[in-house]
Amino acid sequence: MQLRNALLAATFAAMPLAIPLAIPPAAQAQPVTGLYVGGGLGINIMQDENFRTGGAFVGSGQVGYDVGPTGVLSVGWGFGNGFRAEVEANYMANKLSGASGFGGGVTSAGGWEQKFGGMVNGYYDFYNLVPWVVPYVGLGVGYEGMNLESASLYGPGGVGRLTNGTMGYFAYQAMLGAAYPIATVPGLAVTAEYRFMGLAGERRYDYTTAGGGGDVKLGDNYNHAIMIGVRYNFGVAPAPAPAPAPMAAPAPAPARSYLVFFDWDKADLTPRAQQIIREAADNSTKVKYTRIEVNGYTDTSGTPQYNQGLSVRRAQAVAGELVRDGVPQSAISIQGFGETHLLVPTGAGVREPQNRRVEIVIR
Repeated sequence: MQLRNALLAATFAAMPLAIPLAIPPAAQAQPVTGLYVGGGLGINIMQDENFRTGGAFVGSGQVGYDVGPTGVLSVGWGFGNGFRAEVEANYMANKLSGASGFGGGVTSAGGWEQKFGGMVNGYYDFYNLVPWVVPYVGLGVGYEGMNLESASLYGPGGVGRLTNGTMGYFAYQAMLGAAYPIATVPGLAVTAEYRFMGLAGERRYDYTTAGGGGDVKLGDNYNHAIMIGVRYNFGVAPAPAPAPAPMAAPAPAPARSYLVFFDWDKADLTPRAQQIIREAADNSTKVKYTRIEVNGYTDTSGTPQYNQGLSVRRAQAVAGELVRDGVPQSAISIQGFGETHLLVPTGAGVREPQNRRVEIVIR
């Protein structure tokens, strides 16, 4: 049984390595922002439990379990800075596969243990740590109901049947996983995750045998789960479409441009930036223009993939402010150039303020 459990666990643990070969290419990793939903399925490996009995038969022993199924559904909120919070509903089941104790008086076990409940979890995503995937860690607390279904302990002297139905217990868990964003569906990611869950305190069940009855107290309850799942973030917008080619004009008016600068690794608008954008919006009403280009740039710190996404977010922030200042959204084209087209030439990994900019071009 232990060999079979180890092979199953190794198979599921190796699945994340095969994911990139079986699903569409990865998208540029962006922080989870706003509402998201997720779910996962996998295997649950439950550690052996110690037990003690009282009543007609007094003694102690150990119960073993087969590998069983597990699944979760979750709803959460991403704060855009790597932190996430969520609530989840979960289910797991394991078949009692063996038992020992009482000096050979207990030799095997049967039935199922099922757990189902809700948890509140907190996560942190590590962006730009490794290419293509986003590792994450998490902790959670909650309440788990536990039910023993047709549970029995067997021995040469007969059968001891456990009863008491479903009982609830405080639960805690830790998670370690990685998300693989899908390029063809913005906001969608495939996840691979390991979970450890523990239940606090002892669990007490009544037992009955032909020779009498009493109670059984089960000790620490620890579960190890390996799951594959999906997550969809509603806060990720599709990449902006390329700007349409401008119509040829016999005598195009000269372009007028404005520069908006940003803090390092930020896409937030400062009061000075809002003032410049308002000036550009006001001046656009005084000239006859064909379009307004909003082009985002970054410095060379960070990876090229991350900088490309950051430049787009900066351009989107400026475009949104232009719309709030009265510029028609249909007149604006958005484009991100990442760490290309540096205003101040630098080497890689340099935090140059003049390169962290968005250029507004009125044509």
